[in-house]
Amino acid sequence: MKISIIEDHKELRHSLEFLIGSFSDYQLVCSVDSVEAFLGYGKPADVLLLDINLPGMSGIEALPVLKQKFPQTKVIMLTILDDDKHIMEAICQGADGYILKRTQPHKILDAVQQVYDGGAVLTPLVARQVLSFFHKPPKPAVHAQDDLTPREREILSLITNGITTDKIASGLFISPQTVRNHIKNIYGKLQVHSRAQAVSKAIREKLI
Repeated sequence: MKISIIEDHKELRHSLEFLIGSFSDYQLVCSVDSVEAFLGYGKPADVLLLDINLPGMSGIEALPVLKQKFPQTKVIMLTILDDDKHIMEAICQGADGYILKRTQPHKILDAVQQVYDGGAVLTPLVARQVLSFFHKPPKPAVHAQDDLTPREREILSLITNGITTDKIASGLFISPQTVRNHIKNIYGKLQVHSRAQAVSKAIREKLI
């Protein structure tokens, strides 16, 4: 089995290298400290151990890129992060497993083998987090037009009319940073990520 590692913590990376090198059934293909270095190396593996918090592109950001470039490679997130947000993001982006760095070495190898054999793996704590996430009662629906403050609605209207951040700030006698904060709140409430999406939703749902 060919295994690669992307991990920026030098000591942990070397420990994983030693662990993999201790067994003749495993071959270490690549061990680097960033996604960019791995992509530059360009050699696929059967299983990739991928950290989340990395310099440059994060592990979660890299997942769709890696899955597209190396579709046959199974990816296991190896991380200290055990919160719902990171777990679900990783799973939704196509991670084949999610285990914590404090997992015992032999269990890391068990996870690698399980994923290689076509399974999916979560450590018990992560599995509980996933189950609790799905068992949460659904949040009541919130209509964006009811959630926007009068100021946010005013700024959304100006955005829709193509007014720049600086001109909005000048016209409302507030700082550009305050305008940006309002826009960020608007994006969150409308569940959009850009001005174009905000304008489209505002028009479509008649928010202004």
